[in-house]
Amino acid sequence: MKERLQKVMAHAGVGSRRACEQMILDGLVSVNGKIVTQLGIKVDPNKDVIKVNNRVIQGKEPLVYYLLHKPKGFITSVSDERGRKTVMELLPEVKQRIYPVGRLDYDSEGLLLLTNDGRLANRLIHPRYQIRKYYLVKVEGQLSSATLEQLRTGVELEDGLTSPAIVQIISSDGKESLLKIGIHEGRKRQIRRMCAAVGHPVKRLIRVQMGPIKLGKLEPGKYRQLTEQEVGKLRQAVKVRGK
Repeated sequence: MKERLQKVMAHAGVGSRRACEQMILDGLVSVNGKIVTQLGIKVDPNKDVIKVNNRVIQGKEPLVYYLLHKPKGFITSVSDERGRKTVMELLPEVKQRIYPVGRLDYDSEGLLLLTNDGRLANRLIHPRYQIRKYYLVKVEGQLSSATLEQLRTGVELEDGLTSPAIVQIISSDGKESLLKIGIHEGRKRQIRRMCAAVGHPVKRLIRVQMGPIKLGKLEPGKYRQLTEQEVGKLRQAVKVRGK
């Protein structure tokens, strides 16, 4: 599936969409050996060789898939202009240029997928495929039945009503509660905003599952490659055929 060149570049962590467009206009980008200086060209991220400043960022390299247990204190980005620690620092031995699939905010922990498979990554975060993500969420206080129902049916936020969520109480001692929440939307800091909106601020948030992939017993800061079976399940979940 072909996509605009600047979109593929941005998704690979080269820079913002606008910055990537400027790189194209400046003649710094080549596709299959030819310099591209016009915006609007479409490429296949899994077939075309894309170079920025003569460095390959996409195409004709083995597709790899990693599962990382992201700890707190790292941003989900390839680089950061403010000098903050990024998740890429936790995978120093990976030779391929990989990038995160979706986001997990600075204070959140848990499952994060990273890959150089642009087609699969794009589908996993696309709203059309409704890939559900599950989180263990520790919140302040004890939730009433009415509050649980509100979280499950939809919470009104500044950017609109949230879609129905799966919400289960794991434990509660009156002062705080541990919830398991499943959502398929990808709004910024969505669960934190949902819980705050119903009067139960989040104290800790860990993503434990994305689609068919589970975090399991992987320790914080550690990573592993996905098995062929796991990759196959991801492809099946978003209807990607072949490699």
